[in-house]
Amino acid sequence: MELAAVGDEEFVLGFKLVGIRRTYAVPDEDLEAKITEVMEDERIGVLIVHSSSLAKVPAVFKAKLVDSPKPVVISVGEEEEEDLRSKVKRAIGVDLYQTG
Repeated sequence: MELAAVGDEEFVLGFKLVGIRRTYAVPDEDLEAKITEVMEDERIGVLIVHSSSLAKVPAVFKAKLVDSPKPVVISVGEEEEEDLRSKVKRAIGVDLYQTG
């Protein structure tokens, strides 16, 4: 399972620096097409998209992303839509934050 990040050049640069190899810098008008392409790649388990970019895609497409079991789409930025804990649990099947 691999991680991928899709967004503008500034957003994906940070992911490149931490070693994520599948980073895709695209302008907003090409975002939906690139996300669709990445989601079709069986090797991708987690797709990271900036929340401001995700806000620019059509609502129907966004709902598809939020409900996707694989890859799990994680929105990062100022406005996360779902708790990161539940996304990680959905992605790997284990609650890493569970105590006891």
